[in-house]
Amino acid sequence: MVAALGAAAFASAPFTAVAAELPGNVRLVIGSNSTGGDTYQAASMVADALSKQLGINIKVDAVGPNEAFKAVGRDARGTTIMLHHDQSYLGNLYGQRGYEDIFDAYRIGPTVAINPGNAYLVKKGSKYETIDDVLKAAENGTKVRVAIQPGGVSEIGFSAMKNAARLAKPGSDENLVAVNTGSQASKNQALWDDLADVINGSIQANEQFAQLPADDQKAMQFVWITASPDALKQAPEAGMGKLSRDDMLKYAAPNVAVPLKDGENFDFDKEFFFIYNKKMDDGIVKQIDDALAAVYEDGKLPAELKKAFFIPDFRPSDAARTHLTKKNDTYSQVIADIRSTRASK
Repeated sequence: MVAALGAAAFASAPFTAVAAELPGNVRLVIGSNSTGGDTYQAASMVADALSKQLGINIKVDAVGPNEAFKAVGRDARGTTIMLHHDQSYLGNLYGQRGYEDIFDAYRIGPTVAINPGNAYLVKKGSKYETIDDVLKAAENGTKVRVAIQPGGVSEIGFSAMKNAARLAKPGSDENLVAVNTGSQASKNQALWDDLADVINGSIQANEQFAQLPADDQKAMQFVWITASPDALKQAPEAGMGKLSRDDMLKYAAPNVAVPLKDGENFDFDKEFFFIYNKKMDDGIVKQIDDALAAVYEDGKLPAELKKAFFIPDFRPSDAARTHLTKKNDTYSQVIADIRSTRASK
């Protein structure tokens, strides 16, 4: 981080012709308690680039979603802003405590990055070698246990699987059974202990297990990577570990089909974006949008994001709101259709 500029120096900085400006010291709260996860990593890189562009201090503070929402909800001055990902609205769609409708309660800021790693895996040697095997088993009446962390990013792919089963054969979605766990380690352990047939995981966390020989009890194989093909095609060609970009694309749409509706496949990009106080000044919003536009055009931050296995994903605030509202509406319908099928029984 760099120190705040003095008055004379700041007057010559590139983003001052606005009604209001960010203060010299800004707290960027994130919806994670971890300083080792992807949210903190993305926030740190973006905050550092934004600090340098604006000549201010931005400190990343890992406080978790509930405290982050409270903090940004109290501050319309721009002293506190927030960065999180799709969990921000998925938590509300799944009825998780502490999650409001962010499109009503807050102001949506720009998108900045995608983590393309969200995935589903099975044991090597499993009778379910593909996601199609899983869906066919459910259609044929077999119970398939899927380990997830309920209420958000971990569950949305599971909801899509249930929706696809429902479309193939109404009622068969009940054969996909959630095994509710917590951390990635807990999901992995559920697979190894034969408490689950399929688990939600990630390329970053599980690629190492996909490289193990089949006779290793911890060996896994990918069956579905939920990221959109457009996002994955922007990943480094080398991929991650021994999983190349071409390998990743084999596990994503359209090569892996999880139907959403009428020939359209489901995909899910885990996107990181800013969230502001609902009353934050338009000038400050523009200041951040313009600064980030310059940062992404420069190319240094996008290159750093790619090295860390993020996909650069800048949209200014208005475009981000439109984009994220569309995602929210799509996933809301998927969840509602599953619930209505269950309620009709």
